[in-house]
Amino acid sequence: MVQGREPSREQAIAVGVGLAVVSFFVYWLSNQHFSAGRADFMYLADAFLHGRVWVPLGLPPNAPRDGVNDVIRVGDHLFVPFAPFPAVALMPLVAVIGPVNADHWETGINAALAAIVVGLSYWVAGRIGVRRIAGRLFLAILLGFSTQIWWVTTRGGVWHTGHLVATILVLLLIAEMFGRQRALLMGLLVGFGFLTRAPLAFAGPGLALWALERSGALEGGRTLGERVAALPWRDWGLLIVGFVPSLAFFFWYNWARFGSVTESGYALATLPAWLEALRQQGLFSTVHIGMNLDYLLLKLPKPTAEFPWFKPDGLGMSVFFTSPGLALAALAPWRDRRSWVLLITAVLVLIPTLLYYGGGWLQYGYRYFLDSIPFVWAMVAMWGARRGGFPWWAWVLLGWGVLVGAAGVYWAYHL
Repeated sequence: MVQGREPSREQAIAVGVGLAVVSFFVYWLSNQHFSAGRADFMYLADAFLHGRVWVPLGLPPNAPRDGVNDVIRVGDHLFVPFAPFPAVALMPLVAVIGPVNADHWETGINAALAAIVVGLSYWVAGRIGVRRIAGRLFLAILLGFSTQIWWVTTRGGVWHTGHLVATILVLLLIAEMFGRQRALLMGLLVGFGFLTRAPLAFAGPGLALWALERSGALEGGRTLGERVAALPWRDWGLLIVGFVPSLAFFFWYNWARFGSVTESGYALATLPAWLEALRQQGLFSTVHIGMNLDYLLLKLPKPTAEFPWFKPDGLGMSVFFTSPGLALAALAPWRDRRSWVLLITAVLVLIPTLLYYGGGWLQYGYRYFLDSIPFVWAMVAMWGARRGGFPWWAWVLLGWGVLVGAAGVYWAYHL
């Protein structure tokens, strides 16, 4: 077991801040030479600041533009099909520096967002009960450098910035779940997550179960009447109240753009022919489950004789190859019902992803799994907290994942 002494609060904070700073430079060195050419959220933030839900034609080259994929043109207006909360979050920055400067600084902005993910994961690990610095470092590195966080930060662009913002929101949610458990705040965070990555709406039922577990209504030795009386009606109501503003904004935003409260734009976005053929089979359909499970669990890169000795195809890659450290979630303390709630929440969030036509291309690993990964990661943290650290073989799994993640930086420029 890798152990370390119990740190003081000041030491723990200093290590966490230092880790976040180092992570920023690692991410920035990884992505500074790659231009995704799609800073859509920067220009959408500027549109919101000017009271518009559309982006005008004729903006700089990295703005959403006609003739490329994943945009929607209606007359002289271009619409961004992706969920809008990242643009809302970027509004203060864009208001100060402008959308063009924000576009030019996108690599640094994404590196900062990813560094926040690492810093937050270090802090949340402490919330979950991992007290020793070595254990917190293990968990922060696992999430930040042994999952698709590193890849999406390196590639950048509208497709990937949303993943970073969503992961930050889910980490804040998990911190609250293991902290004060304020139902209204958790409902707000799920709503913001939904407006960032739509599958995160399915975390709502998981939070309802979390509140139920906390209420004591499941404890033995109670009559039916006592169980009903102990149900967390107030918390359930506050979860809904917290979520409703985001749902209302979602409906209004759709209506303002397309005249329909249910049209999000994903069914209207321009696509390459092979993706359009998949979408014709259904935006969400059971026909896509086999493809997505292959990308998530089975698909492996081809071995090569040249560095880095394997080659992915950009369609997907098994999570067991890219992030074997996440398999430690199987060792979570199953007698603690919170482990089961986290597992159920991860699966609920994964369901719409498995039904979705998109698959995640272009990707290194299965980036859509990032919506569920923080909940799986929290299960790993619960195991680490229970046993007081992580054994040497867990660090071997982590090391493999980091090596694969580092190779992803190479493939970000060569796929």
